[in-house]
Amino acid sequence: TAVGDEGGFAPNLADNEDALRVIEEAVDKAGYSFGHQIFIALDPATSELANAARAKGKDGYCFFSSAPDRVISSDALIELWADWCDRYPIRSIEDGLAEDDWDGWAKLTARLGDRVQLVGDDLFVTNPKFLQRGLDERCANSILVKVNQIGTLSETFDAVNLAQRNRYSAVLSHRSGETEDTTIADLAVATNCGQIKTGAPCRSDRNAKYNQLLRIAEDLGETGIYGGGLWNKAERTTTMV
Repeated sequence: TAVGDEGGFAPNLADNEDALRVIEEAVDKAGYSFGHQIFIALDPATSELANAARAKGKDGYCFFSSAPDRVISSDALIELWADWCDRYPIRSIEDGLAEDDWDGWAKLTARLGDRVQLVGDDLFVTNPKFLQRGLDERCANSILVKVNQIGTLSETFDAVNLAQRNRYSAVLSHRSGETEDTTIADLAVATNCGQIKTGAPCRSDRNAKYNQLLRIAEDLGETGIYGGGLWNKAERTTTMV
């Protein structure tokens, strides 16, 4: 069915960049403007690439599926993302480097942080203590928020508040093994995140969240504020405190 573990589309592609080309073609055939109406957000899950390199006894990142014999450095991977961002309308990269590559994250943020949302998922694990380190070391400019990762609503709100006070964006997210529970849709609105990551509308666990957002929008009516302006350049530029 070409549907992955979390419900995402998982076609057979020639290489990693082929995914971007397929998306560009799909956007064009759907009648939308690529880079004006539709943008790309990546989640390369690079901690897995770092683990693959360690399994070979090496430091760096190994593209274990597309190029199993290739191991590249943090600097080379940063240049890859920069090249893609120059050639495709990429507005967000989640886990662009591994969870323990703090020096690399600082370089990535310096390189792309003024024009791309750099989301820390494995880097921060919804933990205010790790987020504070990111603030101190100028790593990333956004945090992925998973309620059942940190464990309590109080700590979730602490993480979101810390991010927003320091002009980091926050993205409420689903996880593997999701159900039709819609709590994260309510939290995304309640915390004024402006972003939710719950995938394409495939399977009931994903559709349930979007249906709840529609109900919330209907209830708010004209008092609701659409978060599309989040992608204005001025809003995406992060001021480190």
